[in-house]
Amino acid sequence: MSTVDINPLESDFFTDPEIAAHAEPYFDYMVKHHPVFREPKYGVVIVTGYEEALQVYHQPDVYSSINRTGGPILDLPFEVTGDDISDLLEQHRDSFSSSDQIVTFDPPMHTSHRAVLMGLITPKRLKENEEFLKRMADRYLDDLLPQGECEFIWDYAKKYTILAVGDLLGVPEADFPMLIEVFASGPAGPVLGNLELQTNHHNSLERMYEYFVEKIEERRAEPQEDVLTGLALGAFPDGTLPQPLEVARIAANMFAAGQETTVQLMGICLQRIADDADLQDLLRREPNLVPAFIEEVLRVEAPIKGSFRVVKKPTELGGLTLAPGTNVMLLHGAAGRDEKLFENAAEFDVKRSNARQHLAFGRGIHTCPGAPLARAEAVFSIQRLLARTSSITVDDAHHGAKDERDWDLIRSYKFRGHQHLYLRFTEASGS
Repeated sequence: MSTVDINPLESDFFTDPEIAAHAEPYFDYMVKHHPVFREPKYGVVIVTGYEEALQVYHQPDVYSSINRTGGPILDLPFEVTGDDISDLLEQHRDSFSSSDQIVTFDPPMHTSHRAVLMGLITPKRLKENEEFLKRMADRYLDDLLPQGECEFIWDYAKKYTILAVGDLLGVPEADFPMLIEVFASGPAGPVLGNLELQTNHHNSLERMYEYFVEKIEERRAEPQEDVLTGLALGAFPDGTLPQPLEVARIAANMFAAGQETTVQLMGICLQRIADDADLQDLLRREPNLVPAFIEEVLRVEAPIKGSFRVVKKPTELGGLTLAPGTNVMLLHGAAGRDEKLFENAAEFDVKRSNARQHLAFGRGIHTCPGAPLARAEAVFSIQRLLARTSSITVDDAHHGAKDERDWDLIRSYKFRGHQHLYLRFTEASGS
């Protein structure tokens, strides 16, 4: 598919398998010609323009996140009346998916819960977590490298991201096998959009709720000098303690977010490295470029293509009048390709100076709080893998010859990434 084939009145972003697998032509066309577009099938207002997306991000009083993890069909459980449906949305919160997760909260509830979360992800705690990340990367590579090959998503990325969050939250290493069992034995890709997988995923979160509620109650009764005690005693801005279940939900969301974003980010990065010998050589020679490489990947291949909002009050965006109840989808995967900000946006440039201005981690009050952790996981994993190998290649037996690659991609309008990624590698001497 190329940009000349795009007819936005006929192309269904939500169901077309070609767009799901290769969205770039659609993104490029829409950013250039229709940065804000009301698609005709579902009535969703699709936002691809960078500045237009920022307007939505920075107006949480106008755009609610309550349907953030929903889909193109927004069946509101009430009749839209008046010029402000904020109260109606909250009264019917339980009717929306992931309604107990902080990503769907609006102020003031979001403000108080995010304050608790940010008390966990402090610069000091992230610095302490870095030593664990480096040590864990080498521990997994000690097992994988002698084999000369691996399926990267399951053999490394999923397990690594789970334990990274576990360490950040102070989960004892003795409980790490439980974390792996809960989160690394599920579906290969993200679960949103599949009712059966969403049910199983919610069951996994329920197990984590139970685990953290127990730990929080223990630490509140008998505080210790550990991270879990800090988690247990973290208060809302008004000084009140959250219910144990509220804290447990915040913690469990960190695990879910890592599986839906960081795993896919690392897979996309390794695909590019393994399939581009020149890029691989550059990053191996200059490992200080790895952080910039990751930002450019996030710009052009955001693991989460987009998320939803619902309009609470009458507003205008990109020349369109939006009434309360309008379903809006922010395609930050497209906004990163906006030529108004990113010169030659379709080109991948590891030395691009403004790549970090991408919207892959959102903006405003819902900027991803785990972004520093995701970046650190990817940087340390890639740097250690490059340092300990002399060659990383795609396994042609699984993915086909270089000019005929058959990637096992997540075919979704929400997510980008690999269900499986088979790699081969040669250990560096003395690694």
